[in-house]
Amino acid sequence: MWAHRALGLLPKPPYIGIMQHLARRQLIALVALALPASLAFPGRADQAPTFAPVPASEVVEADLLFLRRPVVVFADSPNDPAFLRQMELLTRYFDQLATRDVILIIDTDPANPSALRKKLRPRGFSLVLMDKDWKPSIRKPLPWEGREIINSIDKMPIARTEALDRNPAGR
Repeated sequence: MWAHRALGLLPKPPYIGIMQHLARRQLIALVALALPASLAFPGRADQAPTFAPVPASEVVEADLLFLRRPVVVFADSPNDPAFLRQMELLTRYFDQLATRDVILIIDTDPANPSALRKKLRPRGFSLVLMDKDWKPSIRKPLPWEGREIINSIDKMPIARTEALDRNPAGR
C-alpha cells in the first residue's frame, strides 16, 4: 500500500495535507525564534553604536582612563598616504578592536593641536598604542598591520590581567 501511495496511485488522506501545513508553520516559527534579534530586526534604534574612529578634539582623557585602550593615529593631513593606509589596515579589525575596549583616535590637524598631540608630540605620521592607564606603550613611524596591533594589545599587562580574570583556568 505504501508503494502505491508513493507512486501517486492512491490519493492522500485529507489530514496529511493539513499536518504538512502545520509542520511548515512550526518550522518557520522555530527558525524565527532561533534568529538573533539583529538579523530579525535590522536597524533597531537600541543597538550599540558601531566602532568608528573618534577625532582627538572630542576625547577627554579623564573620562576614559582605565575604561578604554587608546590607539592614536596622527598625521599632518587627512590625505597623508601613510594615514590612509593605516586606516585601511585597521578597518578590517574594527570588531576585534572593539572587543578589546579600544578607542581609535585620529588627529590630522597639527595647526590646532589637541591635548593628545601636545602630550605625545608626534612628528608627521605616527601610530601610538597605549594601555588603559593612558601611558604610551608602542610608537610606530609607519603604518602597522591590524593583526600586529591586536597581538601587541594582548601582550599589554592590563590586557593580560583582564584575560586571566575572564578565564581563571589560564593561570
